Formats: sequence, structure tokens, C-alpha cells
Amino acid sequence: MQDSIVIIPTYNEIENIETILRAVFALPKKFDVLVVDDNSPDGTSEKVIALQQEFPDSLHLEKRKGKAGLGTAYVHGFKWAIQHHYEYIFEMDADFSHNPNDLEKLYNACKSENAGMAIGSRYITGVNVVNWPLNRVLMSYFASVYVRLITGMEIHDATAGFICYQRQVLEKINLDRLKFTGYAFQIEMKYRTFVNHFKIIEVPIIFTDRTKGESKMSGAIIREAVLGVIMLRIRKIFNRL
Repeated sequence: MQDSIVIIPTYNEIENIETILRAVFALPKKFDVLVVDDNSPDGTSEKVIALQQEFPDSLHLEKRKGKAGLGTAYVHGFKWAIQHHYEYIFEMDADFSHNPNDLEKLYNACKSENAGMAIGSRYITGVNVVNWPLNRVLMSYFASVYVRLITGMEIHDATAGFICYQRQVLEKINLDRLKFTGYAFQIEMKYRTFVNHFKIIEVPIIFTDRTKGESKMSGAIIREAVLGVIMLRIRKIFNRL
């Protein structure tokens, strides 16, 4: 068992899952991986089960009954990781938009620089996004500007989903009180980390849009994020966060 685990939520990622897992396991720094699969009809979980024969001590699978949202998948993974005593707990997509080679950078930010949260940031050194259309880049960038304005967090990439947490952060946050499951989940996790006074570091990365499979982004997810930021701030003001 390693001190670090990478949580990868999946739904219909059969085209990516084996390649991403092999890329993580090939790194010099050793990470365990937990795949949280929402009963993918394309056989994603079956592929993970097959790979467990090759990586029996490092690869874990939690298969849920159906598609229940990104946030709930991560919460499921966080609780599993805490129960199994991992010190550093990561969020990462399955589609190579997050480069596995950057995992060690996030790990070092938490372990060596004592960050409670290390964010793989697309915007800390400019705009480091590959293969996104301009409208989506602008939407993502100005979403983070909007979040900074409403919440007061000095975070350049508030919607980032490539994260390392120290376990104590996830133990401090009441995971059962999280309100959001989509795009706003990432903002809420950063805000709850911020209001609990943990150190947050942004680590520059290059984000590359997926080349295989389909994006899970939708208009409803974006609307949740816009309204969710205001709700989080109001709840904090009235001490109900």
C-alpha cells in the first residue's frame, strides 16, 4: 500500500481506462488507484477487473449502481480512501485531460510545501489549455474570475478538477454536507478548504481536451455552478456552511 491514491471516476471510459491506468502505474513515484465506476454500459469496470489481475495490490474498483454525478463519485472515493488510511488523495479525470506526469508535482506541493490542497491550475501562468474552442476557454476562465469576486478566494482556477488533498482536509470537511454534484462541486471543495484555513497551492499544468470518448459537460452543470457560488457565499455569511 502506498501513501497516495488517485481517484478516477468513470462512466463509459472504455477507450481511455487501460491507457490512463498504465500511465499512472508507470510513474517513478508509486500511486495506488481507485476507479469509481457508475455502472458503465461499455464495459469500463470489466476492463478494470481484468487489469486487477496484473495490479492486484494497487488497483481498486468501486462500482456503483448508476450514474449519480461527479461529486458523489468523488465523495464515495474520498470516504473509501480515508477508511483505508491514505495520506494524499487525488482527483483526476480518465481522459488524459490531466497529465499523469503532473501527479508528482501535486504530491510534492502537499508533502514538501505542506499544502492542504494542491490544484493543477490551467490559469496560474496564463491560459494553458489545448484543443478547447475559444468560447469554452473564455467560459472557464471567467468562471474563475466570477468565483474570486464572490468568494474572496485568491484562486486562479476555481473549477479545476486535478487536485491533491492531504487527508486531514477531507476529514475536516463534512463530506455529507456537500451540496453540489456537478461543476459546482469543484468550487465547493475549494471554498470549504479555504474557509477552514488550509494552505492552498496552485501548480501550473497544461490541460489537454479529451481525444477519445465524450465530454460530460452540460448546460445544467454550468447553471449549477453559477448559482451555487452565490449560495455558498450566503451560507457562509449566515454561518450555515
